[in-house]
Amino acid sequence: MIKTIWQTKKFEELSLNQLYDVLKLRIDVFVVEQTCFYPDLDGKKDLLDRHPQTKHLLGYQAEQLVAYLRILPKGQNYPNHVSIGRVVIANQARGSGLGHELMTEGLRICQQYFTSEIIKISAQQHLKAYYQKHGFNQVSEMYLEDDIPHVAMIRE
Repeated sequence: MIKTIWQTKKFEELSLNQLYDVLKLRIDVFVVEQTCFYPDLDGKKDLLDRHPQTKHLLGYQAEQLVAYLRILPKGQNYPNHVSIGRVVIANQARGSGLGHELMTEGLRICQQYFTSEIIKISAQQHLKAYYQKHGFNQVSEMYLEDDIPHVAMIRE
């Protein structure tokens, strides 16, 4: 298995190449692969990326970005909860357990920067079991987000 190098950065700490790689990975998966045509940089989400407390977690293998997630402070996505979102693994890196490694690292970062905060996510419904393995519990009925079935989940 290829070793993954993890980096946690604020928006202004991202190099131009890192920002390009993050946006390309998010668009490749969330827009193109999932055929969900929406502007990832739509103003609101763009401002969430730039918030001074937002943490961007990047996972590199052989100098290529293969894993990413974004951690938002309380009050950004949800008024009373920290949030993890934009959880993504590059197509060529799937099936190796990297998604679980990404989530474990993301939860470690949450604990480091947002100690004892409850985390809320909007999970694609088909990934419910994945998130449950990381301590999340479903707290809503299914709803559509960008025409994809989602559920709200919380981790105490």
